[in-house]
Amino acid sequence: MTESQQEWAAKGIDITVPSIARAYDVVLNGKDNFAVDRAFVAELVKIVPEIYDVASYNREILGRAVQHMIDQGVRQFIDLGSGLPTVRNTHEVAQAVDPSARVVYVDNDPIVEVHGRAILASSPGTAVLSADLRDPGSVLAAPEVVELIDFTQPVGIMLVGILHHLHDDEDPQGIVDAYMAAVPSGSHLFITSFCASSAEAREAEKQFLAILGTGRFRTEEEITAWFAGHELAEPGVVPNPLWRPTAPVDAEKLTVGQKLMYGGIARKP
Repeated sequence: MTESQQEWAAKGIDITVPSIARAYDVVLNGKDNFAVDRAFVAELVKIVPEIYDVASYNREILGRAVQHMIDQGVRQFIDLGSGLPTVRNTHEVAQAVDPSARVVYVDNDPIVEVHGRAILASSPGTAVLSADLRDPGSVLAAPEVVELIDFTQPVGIMLVGILHHLHDDEDPQGIVDAYMAAVPSGSHLFITSFCASSAEAREAEKQFLAILGTGRFRTEEEITAWFAGHELAEPGVVPNPLWRPTAPVDAEKLTVGQKLMYGGIARKP
């Protein structure tokens, strides 16, 4: 083990294997990643050359969805599997409208805790919780959540680009349902996920599973099912660029990259 590897290992970070959060940081042109993460992304580029654009589409729909929730009166958010803080984060979009908006970012990657807390230290109304979203009870009972989130008021539950990293036997539906059961009527559920929308998407899935061990590309119907029991906002579950775009998008000419992730948002009745 090199000296650099030892230094990071002391912080609980293994830089010899790629991580989900750091790979996402790569495609967002961030700086908190390592050679192994860049090598993984380079393999994805061979299959989906637009992979960097896919990350941008996901970041853009996040901004539009948070704005939608703000417009619906939501002022507090739990961003599950948030990854590393980057441009146009949840709290930046929300607090630009209402500085009193509150956000708890949740991730189990040690680098998110190391860098996230440092980055957000000067951001009031925000917290980074190092926890596993697959354990809703522990997340919802964490001091960071209890301090910032008022469960008598609507909450935005956000699972942005993360449920595809849960295998079927980890019960993603049950996890979604547990979080939504904890929040009151008027709360919102926002999800984006990789979709098995093309042959290239299915090849990308093979790379994710082979190298990361996660990355389940589901059908449009499977993604839509996660919103069961809630009121889907128009236009429903669609490719990310088609969810309330701010500029015209030709739905008949979407590229492989534009169809790689689907997203939607719903209100708890």
